[in-house]
Amino acid sequence: MVGVEFAVAFVLNRIFAALPEDAGQLGRAHGGRMLGALMPFWYIGSLVLSAVWAVAGWHDPGSGLVVIAAALLIVSVLMSVLLLVPINNRGKTWTPENRPADWKEQMNRWDRYHYARVAVIVAAFALLATALGQA
Repeated sequence: MVGVEFAVAFVLNRIFAALPEDAGQLGRAHGGRMLGALMPFWYIGSLVLSAVWAVAGWHDPGSGLVVIAAALLIVSVLMSVLLLVPINNRGKTWTPENRPADWKEQMNRWDRYHYARVAVIVAAFALLATALGQA
């Protein structure tokens, strides 16, 4: 999950921005449809697995780190649902013919929220990796 979201933030969106004319906007719309369909599974799945780990290893060293990581994953899900999904739901339907005049501003806002979400899930991943090293 971290790898895909990192790649979207720092690789794919830059590729889309460099494409000629309307290709970048069409690429983002397609990516929004494709990745938007997968996101609920990997975000909720990661959260559930972290919660199971926290409960199963409650008395193990590093369990506090797992709980904090799970809390960060809850934050990432809330960020997704409240901030990113509404923009994505609009953007994935846009074509050069029907996109709003402020589509670039909306995509820039999505990017800023996404950078913050990537930071949150990277922190969660780092905490889980540290907890695993303490086990």
